[in-house]
Amino acid sequence: MKEKLKLVSPVLVLAALVATAYCLLAYEGEYLWKVQELNLFLDTPLFLKQQMVTSGGLLTWIGCYFTEFFYKPWLGVILLCGWLALMMLVVGRTFHISLKWAVVLLIPAAAILLTDVDLGYWIYYLKLRGHFFAATIGTTVAVAAVWLFRLVPNRYYLRAVYAVVSTGVLYPFIGFYGLLAALLMAVLTWRLEGMKTMERVVVTVTALIAIAFWPLFYYNFVYVQTNQTNIWWTGLPMFVVDQEYTAYYIPYYILAATLAVMAALYRWKGFKLLERPVWWTAGQLIIAAGVVCGVSQFWYRDYNFHKELRMQRCVEACDWQGVLAEAAYTEDEPTRAIVMMKNLALFRLGRQGDEMYHYRTGAKASDTPIPLHMVQVVGRSIYYNYGQVNYSYRWCLEDGVEFGWRVEYLKYLTRCALVNGESRVASKYIDLLKHTRYHREWAEHYEQFVGKQDKMRADKEFEQIFHLMQSTDILGSDNTLVEKFLMTQFTVTNSEDKVYREQALLAALWMKDIQTFWPRFFDYANSHLGEHMPIHYQEAAYLYGHLEKGVDISRMPFDEGVKKTYDEFIAYAQQCAGMSEERMRDLFYPRFGHTFYYEYFLVRNQKLY
Repeated sequence: MKEKLKLVSPVLVLAALVATAYCLLAYEGEYLWKVQELNLFLDTPLFLKQQMVTSGGLLTWIGCYFTEFFYKPWLGVILLCGWLALMMLVVGRTFHISLKWAVVLLIPAAAILLTDVDLGYWIYYLKLRGHFFAATIGTTVAVAAVWLFRLVPNRYYLRAVYAVVSTGVLYPFIGFYGLLAALLMAVLTWRLEGMKTMERVVVTVTALIAIAFWPLFYYNFVYVQTNQTNIWWTGLPMFVVDQEYTAYYIPYYILAATLAVMAALYRWKGFKLLERPVWWTAGQLIIAAGVVCGVSQFWYRDYNFHKELRMQRCVEACDWQGVLAEAAYTEDEPTRAIVMMKNLALFRLGRQGDEMYHYRTGAKASDTPIPLHMVQVVGRSIYYNYGQVNYSYRWCLEDGVEFGWRVEYLKYLTRCALVNGESRVASKYIDLLKHTRYHREWAEHYEQFVGKQDKMRADKEFEQIFHLMQSTDILGSDNTLVEKFLMTQFTVTNSEDKVYREQALLAALWMKDIQTFWPRFFDYANSHLGEHMPIHYQEAAYLYGHLEKGVDISRMPFDEGVKKTYDEFIAYAQQCAGMSEERMRDLFYPRFGHTFYYEYFLVRNQKLY
C-alpha cells in the first residue's frame, strides 16, 4: 500500500505536464505561432557571436533555438514540457525531494510556465530573446550546478572555491541564473552534513561576494555594452516601456523563493510529521489545488488578443476568407486592429463597399497595462498591404533595432524590398531566412520574384499592392497612428487608378466629412462608369445629400433599398427622440447596424492607438 501511495505524487506531476501540453495546444496555437514569428535563430557562427556580446548570451541562443520549434506547435510543446520535466527531476535530485512529495516540484514548474503564458501583448515589446525557454533552461542549469556543489568534497574549503569559480563560469553563459545558483549554494551550505560553522560562514560569504564581484568584473572588462543597472539581471526579461511593470516579475520571485526554501529545508527532519496519511493527503491536495488555481488565475486569456492572432495568421497566408470568418463571429467589442484586418480582407476580395458594415465594429482598448500602439501589433502588415511599403519597412527597421531582429521583420523587409524593386536588398534578407529551420521554403518562394517586377504584378499577393503605391516616395511621421495616417493619405492623394480611388472613397467614409466625401465619390463614379455603385457608397451619398443641399442627388440612381432603409432609420430615430445615445445604439443595431447611417450617427469616439 505504501509503495502505491508513493506513486500518487509522480502521477499528479505527470498529469500536470499532460494538462499543460493539452492547454497550450488547444488554446494557444496561434500564440505559439506568433512567438516563433517574433523569434529568430540562424545557424551561423555570426549569430552565436552576436548573442555572446552580453552575459546570458548562450542562454538566449539556446532559447531562440528551441523557440523556433513552435512553428510546429506540437513539437515545440513537447520540447517545452520535456525541459520542465528535466528541470523538476534536477530540482528533486538536488534538494532530495522524495518521490512521495514530488508534487512540490510543480510549484517552480508553474512559476516558470506563468512567465510564458501571462505575457499577452508583452510579446511585441520584450527584448529578451529566447524568452519562452530561458527560465526553464536557466533554472535547470543553475540547480544542476548546486547539485554538483553538494557533491564537492568537504575539505580544503573546496566548496567555497567551487562557489566562486562556478559563478564566474556560469554568469557569462546564463546571466542571472548563475547568480541564483550561488545564492542557493549559500543557503544550502547550512543544511549539509559534516561542515563546521566556520566552513559554512566561509562558503556563504564567498558565494555572496561572487554574486557581487563577477557581474562588475565582466561589466568592466568584457561586456562593456551592458547597462550597469542591469548587470545582475541579464537573462531576465525587462518589463519596461513607459515605466517598470513590477507585477510581471512575481513568477520569478516565486521561483527563486521556492528554490531557496527547498535549499533551506534540505533533509529537514520535521517532514516526518507530514508522513502521516491524513497530513500527506491534505498536503498533496493543497499543493495541487494551489498550483492549478494559481496558473488558471494568471494565465492570460483575452478574447480580442487571441482573435487578433488568428486573423494575423490568416493575413500572413493571404487567407482573406479566413480573416472574414474570424471577423464574422465576435463575442466582444473588437479592437481597431481587428476592424482594420477585416476591412483589409474585404478590400482584397473586392467586397468592402457592400459589406464593410456587416461586421461588428468597435474600438475596445486592448487588455494590457502597457501603452500599446497598433503599429507594433499589425502596423507592418497593414502598411504593406495598403501600399505604404516605406512605412512598413521603416517600422521593421526601427523595431529590429529596438527589440532585436525577428522572423516577422525579415519577412516584411523582404516583401517591401521586392515591391520597391530593390533586388540586392531583398536577396540579403532572403539569404538570412534561408539560415532558419522552418522559413527556408518561404524565402525560396519569394526568391522567384527577385528582379522580376512583371511577375510580381501578375501575382495575387502583389497585384493590389501596386495599385495603391501612388503616393510620393517619401517618409514622414505617422505618430504611430496607423489608421488615421492611412485614411489621411488616401484622401489627400490624387490618383487615376480605379483601385486607389475606391480606397480614397472608403477613407472619406471613415472620416465622416461631407466636404471630403463628394470629390472622392465623383472620382470613383467617373472611373467606374457602367458599374453598379456599392451599397455603402450609395448610403453615404443619399445621407449627405439630405444633410446638406450642396449636391443635387435627385437624379442619382439610388437603389430602392437604400432609400427605404434611410426613411425607416429617420422615422425610427424620431420615435427614439430623447433616449441616450448608448440606448439608441442597442436598439438600432439589429435593424440598421449594417448601414452607413448607423455608422455615421451612432458610432463615435473611435479611439486610435
